[in-house]
Parts: sequence; structure tokens; C-alpha cells
Amino acid sequence: MVSRVQRTPFAAWWWTVDRLMLAALIALMLAGIVLSLAASPPVAARVGLDPFYFVNRHVMYLVPALFVLLGTSLLSPRYVRRLALVVFIVSILLVVATMFWGAEVKGARRWIVVLGLNIQPSEFLKPAFVILIAWLFGESARRLEMPANTMALGLLALAVTLLVLQPDFGQTMLIVLVWGALFFLAGMRLVWVFGLAGVAGIGLLGAFFTIPHVEQRIKRFLDPASGDTFQVQTAMESFLNGGWLGRGPGEGTVKRILPDSHADFVFAVAAEEFGVVLCLALLVLFAFIVVRALLHAFNANDAFTRFAVSGLAMLFGLQSAINMAVNLHLVPAKGMTLPFISYGGSSMISLAYGMGMLLALTRDRPRAALLPTGALAAA
Repeated sequence: MVSRVQRTPFAAWWWTVDRLMLAALIALMLAGIVLSLAASPPVAARVGLDPFYFVNRHVMYLVPALFVLLGTSLLSPRYVRRLALVVFIVSILLVVATMFWGAEVKGARRWIVVLGLNIQPSEFLKPAFVILIAWLFGESARRLEMPANTMALGLLALAVTLLVLQPDFGQTMLIVLVWGALFFLAGMRLVWVFGLAGVAGIGLLGAFFTIPHVEQRIKRFLDPASGDTFQVQTAMESFLNGGWLGRGPGEGTVKRILPDSHADFVFAVAAEEFGVVLCLALLVLFAFIVVRALLHAFNANDAFTRFAVSGLAMLFGLQSAINMAVNLHLVPAKGMTLPFISYGGSSMISLAYGMGMLLALTRDRPRAALLPTGALAAA
């Protein structure tokens, strides 16, 4: 038991961090291990690997992810901003490098090997981008002479351009949605919001008419008979097969035939083996984290914390919602992981980094610790 009178860094962290949110995040991590045990052995067997290859790697990724989550949650708002700036710059450089030296998979270059590790830089770019945009929007209200909104628009243009060139429209959509929401929260006029929404719509139409795989995915969503919808249709069947309570651990059939059952479609495996009840429990955990974070943002004393916490919560919630919606055939198929549940090292560690910053920014601190700085270099 940690006493309130202790003056150690751990005690100071323990009594100020949102322990309920931390518990919900750890519960998601534990659920990810269970579902990895359920979903990944058949996938490993199909590609000639040890049956527990993906399970072992999933747990292996969880160890550094947990350290990143807890370590980042210890930071002050000032160091959250500083670290985000470093991560953003490194991520941008790696995204550029990926276009030249990254491996091409299904027509896209999103992965690069760094020091023997296969990394997806765009995953780390997202949370750092949210923090920098939150800082700029916070400064725009406090320092009218600073062209913060113009700088925020420039960062958006830079990130979107690089992601579209990969191409990675899923991450692009996430960044644009969060940026637009923060732009609206910053008090921008509706005419600007609608104008930017129009630009985004034109961009989507342009992608539909110029990029074949985008056109195919949208057409398959609107008319399943127009192409191969095996993964989505099989995922849909899993919800019907599982019913409310599921067929039981190890009794599912979806994981035996679905190529991405351990990654993008692990939610379907959960539905078939453990039932809709478990899926609803996962949904409640995701919703709890997002709603609790938004309540913290509502009660925040400074603009930066309000925007940053809102942005990180929306990023986390939108990614979760898109993955579950794809499994339920509610939106066109898009390769996006279910946070802390799906297999994927870059995704898991970057999510831990983002949620660690969320925990850091929602800690109870004296008001003086939250006062904004005058410049990003001194942030």
C-alpha cells in the first residue's frame, strides 16, 4: 500500500494518476493476450511458424509498451510537449525514408527496418502530431500575434502529403478527423470547418477516381457482388455463429480461414468464441476510456491540456470505432488495428505512448504546473 505522506516519485505519481483509466488500459492489454491465444495459432500454422509465434511476440511487444505507458505518464506537460516534438520530427524523417528504402507491401511503403526492428513510422507520428496541434491551438487563443493556426495547417498539410504518398489513407483520415475536431474546439468559425470538410471531400473523391484500391474498397462496400469480400463476409458470419455467449474458447472456425484474424479481424474471433457479451465488454472499456478522458478535458484549467486530452481521446476512440465498424461491415474495409487487442508492435507501442501522454496530462497537478509556456522551444 502506498501512503499519501510518502514523498517518493512513485507515490506522487500513484496518488495523482487516473487509476481507473490505467486499470481499463491494463484490462485491454490482458484481453489482448487472451484473444491472441485464441486467434493467432492457426494463422502461425498456415504460414509454417510455431503455433505460439504470434502469441509470444504479442507478449514481447506488451513489455516495452507497458514501460512506455508508465514512463510517459510520469512526464509533466512541459516534457510531454518536448518529447512530442522529438517524436514528430523523427517520425517525419522515417516516413520520408520509408518511401525510398521501405519494403513495398500491396503497393504501399509503410514499413522500414531500423536497427533490426520493423517499424511503421506513421503510427508514432499520430500521437505526437496531436500534441503539437493542441499546443498550437492553445497558443492561438493566448498569443494573437503568433500565426499558430497557419502553423497548424502547415503541419496538417505536411503530415497528410507524406501519408498519401505512402499511400496510407486510413492514418490520413484519422489525422484529418482529429485535426478538424480540434480546429472546431478551438473556436474557429463554422464556415472554415465546412470549407475544410469540402476540401477533404474533394480529396476523397480524387482518391476514389485515381487510386484503384481505394475505388475497389468503396465499390465492394457499396456492392459486395462487385469484388472479393471474403474477409468482411466471413467476419460478419462470426457474429452470427457466436451468438450472445460464443461457441467457447478454441471452438471458432473464422480464425482458421481468415488471413488477418489475429490483427485487423481479431474482434470477429472474439465474437465467435466468446460471444457478443465480450464484444460489448470491450466496447464499454473503450468508451469508458474515451468518455473519462473527455471529462478530464472539460475540467482542464488550460487550453493546451484541454485540446491535447481531447485529441488523444478522439484518436484512440476513432481508431477503435473504425476497426469494430469494419468487422461489422459498417464502413469500407481498412487495415487498422484494435488498440491493445490486435497483433502489431508499432501499433501497440505507439498507442502506449499516446495513452501514456493522456495519463500524464490528466494527472492532478497544482495549477502553477499547468501554466502555458511562451514558446515551443521552452515548452
